[in-house]
Order: sequence, then structure tokens, then C-alpha cells
Amino acid sequence: FRSGDLLVTERSGTMHLRDQASGERAEVAGVPEVVHSGQGGLVDVLPRPTFADDGTVYLSWAEEAEQGNRAAVGQARLVTDGDEPRLEGLEVLWRQQPSVDGDAHYSHRLAIDPEAEHLYVSSGDRQEQDPAQDTSNTLGTIVRLDLDGVPVADNPLADEDGAAPGIYSYGHRNPLGLELAPDGRLWSSEMGPEGGDELNLVEAGGNYGWPEASNGSDYGGGDIPDHAEGDGFVAPAVSWDPSISPGSLMIYDGELFADWEGDAFLGGLSGESLTRVALDGAQATEEETWEMGERIRAVEAGPDGAIWVLEDAGSGRLLRLTPAG
Repeated sequence: FRSGDLLVTERSGTMHLRDQASGERAEVAGVPEVVHSGQGGLVDVLPRPTFADDGTVYLSWAEEAEQGNRAAVGQARLVTDGDEPRLEGLEVLWRQQPSVDGDAHYSHRLAIDPEAEHLYVSSGDRQEQDPAQDTSNTLGTIVRLDLDGVPVADNPLADEDGAAPGIYSYGHRNPLGLELAPDGRLWSSEMGPEGGDELNLVEAGGNYGWPEASNGSDYGGGDIPDHAEGDGFVAPAVSWDPSISPGSLMIYDGELFADWEGDAFLGGLSGESLTRVALDGAQATEEETWEMGERIRAVEAGPDGAIWVLEDAGSGRLLRLTPAG
């Protein structure tokens, strides 16, 4: 496994290792059994900061539970000797609580702060709405763990009676992008209801308002109060209405696109687009949107600075973007 090779997950539960030089790909054995229904399946995969030494990766997926199903996060060792890459020693580190009899809004995106040795996990509201304002569960939250999956001791709600372990922020709907900027700030892209998609600067202990406040409306036209100054909720840094359905988030840290260093890129599903947002500390400004003609499922930056874009089912193409000329 060399720098520049790609691990690509498919919602159905398949993982591929793609050779950077040849473009050939091999299916990775040993992935967990997933609930492949609706928005559930195999989602994120990230190398642990110790990957160069021990080959450990984190991954997230939807799994069956006694009462419905839930998101899970685990770690395993990626082994690439021989003809078939495989995961070994899979260990579950975190599970969404409670489980829900449904197949939407798992979120379960991952971000790593290697300096602080923290692992962040986004946990959607599972379309239950009200639990996002109830800190006794982890639906509608972003949780902060150490690299072994233990809730960080100084999390903002750690001393609150009845609060679920690990909560870093809450009041989220369906955060499908989670990324640390080069300056250490944590950002999340979030699918709103009908309109009201969001890019949020994630603050320790912040309440992001769902379902009490949103710049969108309920499906079918039901009104939700917009974010307003003094309402006690953290307002989005940028919001979109009509929706772009941001299914991913990448903050660029590379050399090929020097003018975009530190900018956020959001892949649009219903918007069939790629959107660039300039970040300046805690400030965010939408700069431009490129029409892609396909649902964009994921966007990442490679070690050489190229931007990789993965289209959704249908075309399912993997695109490598570099400067013109």
C-alpha cells in the first residue's frame, strides 16, 4: 500500500484498493457485514495516524441491532501482502445509540485530529428529529473520541448528568461531511430538509438547532423557524436554498491548486455539482459552483494535490482533477 493508492468504499459493503500507478483495483476481503438499505451501508475509511507503522484504518458502516440498526465505527489492519488485500483484527470502537428501525440519516463520517489524537464521528438524527435536542442519546450529534474509541475526558458535556458519552456538539440533522482545516478548526457539511443545507463550523458544546431551527422547510411545506440572532443556536456559516444535498466535504491542503489552499469543497448530490467555499479562520464565503452533470458522492485531495471526485451510482466514475494546461 503506497502513498497515492486509493481505498474506495461502496455502500453495498464492498471495498476496493486502487493502484495509483496502473489504475487496477482489487477487492478488499474482511470488511464487516453491513445493512445495505436506503442510506445504510459501508461508508468512510481513513488511515489511523499510525498507519505507516501498523497498517491500521478506521471505517464506518451500518449494522443490525436488536431493535433495528445503527451506525458503527471500527478499526482494522489493512494487509496487502499476497494477491488479495484484506482487513484483519476488526474491532468495533463506537456504536450509535439508540438503534432505530429505519434506513436513513446515519451520517457516520469520520475526521481525525492527529496532533490532539482525537477521532470525530458524525451521527445523524436517523429522521427521528427530536432526539437531536436530547443529549441523553447520540442521535443528531458529533462525538469526540480518542484514537482508541474512548470518549475524551474533557468533552463539553462530560460533567452533565445524563448526557451520553462522547458528545462534542448536538442539534444536527444529517452531517455527511466532516473535516479539519489546516488551522485545526472542525467543519461539517450537513443536509437540511427542503432547502437549508449547511456548512457549519463545529464548536465545542454547540447546539445547531435541529429540528427547532433551520433555514429550510419541512418536506411538504411545513414551516421551521429560520436561524436568528439570539435564539441560542449556532447558525450555519453558509446555507443553501434550494438544496445542493452536500454528501461530502474536503478542505484542500495541497500544492497543485495553490490559490485554493484551505478552501472547502462540497460534493452536491441533488445539485450534481462541486462547490468551493473560501475559509478564512471562522469565516466562510461561497465562491463558485461547477455543474458536474452527475450526483457527486465524494471529493478528496490526493498527496500530489490532485482533487479526486467520485460520482454516485449510475455513471460511478472516479475523476482526477488537475489544473488546466
